[in-house]
Amino acid sequence: MKPGIKSHFIFWSSFIIAVIIIVTSWQLETNLGADVRIMEGTAHYVNLNLPFVYMRASRDNVVCLNGNPLSKKAIQILAPVHLEALSLGEVELELSLFGLIPLRLVTVNILPEVRLVPGGNSIGIRLNSRGVTVVGYYYFESEGQNRSPSREAGVRVGDVITAIDGEQITSINQAANLLGRTDREPGGPVLLTMVRDGHKKTISVTPLYSELDGGYRIGLYIRDSAAGVGTLSFYDPATGRYGALGHIIVDADTNKPVDLRDGNIVKAQIVDIKSAQRGKPGEKTGIFIDQGSFKGNIEQNTPYGIFGRLDSFLPSQEAIPMALVSQVEIGPAEMLTVIEGETIGHFQVEIERLAPQSRPSDKGFIIRVIDEELLAVTGGIVQGMSGSPIIQQGRIVGAVTHVFINDPTRGYGIFMEWMYQEAGNYRQIKDKENRRCKGWEDCNFRRREGIFPRMSKIQSMT
Repeated sequence: MKPGIKSHFIFWSSFIIAVIIIVTSWQLETNLGADVRIMEGTAHYVNLNLPFVYMRASRDNVVCLNGNPLSKKAIQILAPVHLEALSLGEVELELSLFGLIPLRLVTVNILPEVRLVPGGNSIGIRLNSRGVTVVGYYYFESEGQNRSPSREAGVRVGDVITAIDGEQITSINQAANLLGRTDREPGGPVLLTMVRDGHKKTISVTPLYSELDGGYRIGLYIRDSAAGVGTLSFYDPATGRYGALGHIIVDADTNKPVDLRDGNIVKAQIVDIKSAQRGKPGEKTGIFIDQGSFKGNIEQNTPYGIFGRLDSFLPSQEAIPMALVSQVEIGPAEMLTVIEGETIGHFQVEIERLAPQSRPSDKGFIIRVIDEELLAVTGGIVQGMSGSPIIQQGRIVGAVTHVFINDPTRGYGIFMEWMYQEAGNYRQIKDKENRRCKGWEDCNFRRREGIFPRMSKIQSMT
């Protein structure tokens, strides 16, 4: 071959291979995540049509490719691509061009089937925070001026006061008693220890005399607890754990997450519903029933819901399989929630859009309420429905988290897999099976705050 022709041949061959690598890598990046989870005995479909790509596994006989067990020997990928789970465990799949040029490494976790009892029950939620939360400034007249000594000293709304003059506090009553001690020097400085944005801080505040109150005040509104109505998402009969809400609980005044000390959930009875309208969210009104058929504690307040254990719970429904993110589809589904009393209703919804996710988020899909009965009563999604489970094709796939203010018939949902994972259940399965499973342990994902609708205001003036 002449030198000129040879150089052209090398150039165009290299160019074509480079194009193939770029296009193939883009398709793999788009259609196949770096982490894939498959339930044991099920298949995972991948939309790939790449005739030059080969696949091999780090371990034998863990997954099948189109019916053929994968091994350490590379085999060609032929469309359509189905990965089938053979046994529990973790395996790494290497995809390469022509079986020679590595393109992508994918970690596949084969998980045991999880069966959960769908919720839908209305629950009363009580949370107690660590310390007392500053929710506002109290202005009073002192020496002819409206003053708030705490604001002037640098205390901010949202600060969590954990100690006064070095003594730990957990409630409003403790704070009031410490500030009103008879042995305190009138007008003497008060040392407030607080947490602000995760950092400990100490501020000295000098109280002023309030002519209206007839005593010295530091000028703050504080709160030590929060309460509201939500919906139970799931109960795990294997562990006794539950998940609810699907998003974090934030303080109604500061819009910051409640720093949970402890809390509990009880049955709630819905006595009224304010229908939603465009631009005006609706809401459920409920009463707490402390001696109902179930009660539980609150151990976690996370961006993906609240979690804990139920001490007593008599499920009204059978446990059903939990869907992985990859198993959720656009199309008809069913939402479970209460609109009157304690009766769980089954209402038709449509999953309109899915967000491809390999890491947790409280906004994984969009649903639209199409059930005429529910629309007539509530106008769509209302406050208090957060956590209502979504059922599709006999699986529990997710829970309602947010409503679109300008279109209350639509809202966001969280994938149930993320709630189940956040509850720590995958970790318990791992410990039980005594297997190394990196994907199950990695829970330090990027977190986003949710919106907890209208927590009741329980506050005190100091």
